Amino acid sequence: MASLLAGATKTAHHLATSLLSAAEAKVGSTIPVKVPVKEDDAQKTFTFEGIKGKNVFVGVPGAFTGTCSAQVPRYINAYEQFKAKGIDNIYVIAVNDVFVMKAWKQQLAPEGTPIHFIADDQGAFVGALGMLFDASPLLGAPRSKRFVAVAEDDTITYIAVEQNPAELTVTAAEKVLPWL
Repeated sequence: MASLLAGATKTAHHLATSLLSAAEAKVGSTIPVKVPVKEDDAQKTFTFEGIKGKNVFVGVPGAFTGTCSAQVPRYINAYEQFKAKGIDNIYVIAVNDVFVMKAWKQQLAPEGTPIHFIADDQGAFVGALGMLFDASPLLGAPRSKRFVAVAEDDTITYIAVEQNPAELTVTAAEKVLPWL
């Protein structure tokens, strides 16, 4: 019975991930501007509707995980370099709740950072980008693929997706900066 339930659960996670995820975003795609996300308050959502300028979206599988906690400080440390290249904002997005994202931000940047840590607690934002994958064997549920998207206003002008979410081959800050 337990193996039957485990198999059904695995199938349900795969099905949920497939249903929640659109076709993978590419250059020319638009940011899902009407999908609500959270930053500082679990009761308050916002959308990227009306977003202007040149912005970087860094999708990570999970706060406090090893590779993510190695990747994001590089963006924090390179923030001024991104600004010098014309970037208005950097958004780190994970399928985690707002409390986890706030705690992770505090751990990574105890003195503060202008980088926004965004909670996509339902996976709807990354799902609309086609960047949701079934991470249930390791993280218990569908999560964001490791990606970086640069958008001018709401249009993606550059996108990189790690084939293996445990690696930083194309989404590290120093790999993205030359493309700006």
